[in-house]
Amino acid sequence: MRRTNHRSATGPLSALIVATLVALPLAATSASAQERPAREPVIRVTGTGEASVAPDMAIINLTVARNAETAEKAFADNNTAMSQVLAALKTAGIAEKDLQTSNFSINPQYQQNYMNSGSAPPKIVGYEVQNGITVKIRDLKGLGGIIDQSVKLGVNQGGQITFTNDDPSAARTEARKKAVAEATEKARTLAEAAGVKVGKVVDISEGEDRFMPPSPMPRMAAMKAESDSFAVAAGENTYSISVTMTLAIDQN
Repeated sequence: MRRTNHRSATGPLSALIVATLVALPLAATSASAQERPAREPVIRVTGTGEASVAPDMAIINLTVARNAETAEKAFADNNTAMSQVLAALKTAGIAEKDLQTSNFSINPQYQQNYMNSGSAPPKIVGYEVQNGITVKIRDLKGLGGIIDQSVKLGVNQGGQITFTNDDPSAARTEARKKAVAEATEKARTLAEAAGVKVGKVVDISEGEDRFMPPSPMPRMAAMKAESDSFAVAAGENTYSISVTMTLAIDQN
């Protein structure tokens, strides 16, 4: 019987195959490194711009609170007063869309009884009904008169007044321009200090957009109907916008 001997691949051919397999990853890595673009030198800065404008609208909360021995009586008294307030607001030119109920509640009023041996459970002695509305006043000249009339018709609680703008887009546009101008000036200053020049804008993004109204007026708690006038100081609203810019460094 003839025996056939199978020899493993050796010699110059096998050595060439192994060398080729080893060299392939190295060649791929070298090509990948050559294809990867060099990182572009940049300057990254932030800028903030502000624009102030007089408010043209006020938002105010008005609340009617009534107390009675029964919830039914407190509700009826409250409803009568609030109906008169709403009618007066509409007569003053406030549109339906600018009137919105903001809260309504019926709360029992308790009285705590104390005895020598301890305390008895609290006793309900009445009810309080609160009905609040949020009012948008677009003619600030009439704001004081509206508040006076509302108080005389039954509003006896209220909240702070917020002065705002119906369309602040122009002020925000001005703030954005100022923010970009500030960021650009920062980039030029940095480039000059480093001995280089500012190139094209690579990236720009808008960051925080803040509305800064003047300090709100204090809460009008326990307002009195005897007040003949309500002084109003609207001040100015400030809109603040920040931007982040990335600019190339021109090394030519």
